[in-house]
Amino acid sequence: MPERETIYEVLQKRGVTRRDFLKMTILLTGALGLEYSQVERVRVALETKPRVPVIWLEFQDCAGCTESISRSQNPTLTSLVLNDLTIEYHETLMAAAGFQAEGAKEAAMEQYYGEYVLVVEGSIPQGAGGVYCTVGGRTALDILRETAEGAFAVIAVGNCASFGGLPKASPNPTDAVGVMELVTDKPVINIPGCPAIPEAMTNTIAHIIALGSIPELDYLKRPMAFYSHTIHDRCLRRGFYEAGLFADSFGDEGYRKGYCLYKLGCKGPTTYNACSSLKWNGGTSFPVESGHPCLGCSEPNFWDNGGFYQGQSAPLQRPEVSVVGIAAGAGVVLGAGAAALNASAKKKAREQAKAASHQKEEEKEE
Repeated sequence: MPERETIYEVLQKRGVTRRDFLKMTILLTGALGLEYSQVERVRVALETKPRVPVIWLEFQDCAGCTESISRSQNPTLTSLVLNDLTIEYHETLMAAAGFQAEGAKEAAMEQYYGEYVLVVEGSIPQGAGGVYCTVGGRTALDILRETAEGAFAVIAVGNCASFGGLPKASPNPTDAVGVMELVTDKPVINIPGCPAIPEAMTNTIAHIIALGSIPELDYLKRPMAFYSHTIHDRCLRRGFYEAGLFADSFGDEGYRKGYCLYKLGCKGPTTYNACSSLKWNGGTSFPVESGHPCLGCSEPNFWDNGGFYQGQSAPLQRPEVSVVGIAAGAGVVLGAGAAALNASAKKKAREQAKAASHQKEEEKEE
């Protein structure tokens, strides 16, 4: 097998100067959430590591995540992912079609066995043997299993690939599931959203390419770099929530003044994503800033769960939700009192911890 070109060699052929390459290295280091001291590590990786082949499969989807990543406002990362990492197969973006396209995928799977990154967009139907989604006469179920076998890692982009998304919504007529329910012997990274944020996709792929490792993940296999904070944590309407100021309906006075949208079903308090930090369209805005409640599209079963006040008496809670998140359900009723409740709960917890510590000290003395 001929030796593959490194990422740096590919960039040189594209006319990238050494100076521009070093600038890209610094930008990439920052984009990956690494400290400046890690610039050298990233530089060495780009200079020595070969291009990483990417096979991108689409199943039960709307191609929204493909549209999202192709419109990324970060040109450096977009170029790196779409142009410089060898996209061996992507039925929406590649020029080839039919037998030619399928042949390219099969050749890449054989040549780069154990080295390529598999990206999956869309859910996988299991009903009736998987016949509800076929590509080239083969079921999505069969294609996924075959392609995942030789992958270094599998990245599920969008809520559909991560958790089943819209196709899985009740009554789930095709018995659709997410990738992690089918691929259990390989690292799976979920980048949910409807669609996923472009930078979350490009940065995660770039992390694997630059560092050769899987980024830190939460219990739902989501990269902590983008899914460690709720929308509510950094929402620009958070101050109105704390003050007990809410919009009661679309278009009312509170809505026009930019008050909190929690009463309108906003799921920001229990939705983990970077929308309120990275935003969309080059940092222009995100749904809540534009006047629409968060739908919770980066969480499992968001289509069926609906808004907080659509048949639910309290917001859905998650095991790791903080005291702030737990107080969210009372926020609509208590408004500003939620902050006081929060402080009281924290104070009580500190007192209990102090008492327990004191008791241990007494037991030691005895």
